[in-house]
Amino acid sequence: MGRIRVLAGVISLSAGLLFSTANLAVAAQPAPELVLNLTNQQVKLSDYLGQVVYLDFWASWCKPCQRSFPWMNDMQAKYGEQGFTVIAVNLDSERKLADEFLSKLPAHFPVAFDPSGNSAQTYQLKGMPTSYLIDKTGQLRIAHQGFHVDKQASYEQEIQNLLAE
Repeated sequence: MGRIRVLAGVISLSAGLLFSTANLAVAAQPAPELVLNLTNQQVKLSDYLGQVVYLDFWASWCKPCQRSFPWMNDMQAKYGEQGFTVIAVNLDSERKLADEFLSKLPAHFPVAFDPSGNSAQTYQLKGMPTSYLIDKTGQLRIAHQGFHVDKQASYEQEIQNLLAE
């Protein structure tokens, strides 16, 4: 029942945030551990220590999520060899909804599926998409709620800054 409430809360809050974005204040703190169910394997977020991680929470119905996927593909292609990875966590209750989304907007980075919403609860999501930049030591450094095309340069600068550390 708690998971349903979390997902319902995320959905209702997201309705008002679809076209907004906020750079959320985050004091450097360890990123909460997640066990991620990728298509063919299970990995832990801590497996990515030593890399800068862009952890993105999304759903198939989220319009800003649709705009963010091409940009995330570009960032993965541009910075992947420098120790950067995008990990997208889908929160749809039905996997087929995510698969339909991905057939139109393929991801060139790992995609995890969390229909239970456990990861949303762990990260206390308040809207979609929500993304976190995690530094090479596993510290949460930057959080964004929403996605705006006109802020892509600043998002990219944040990635570059963490890669340079």
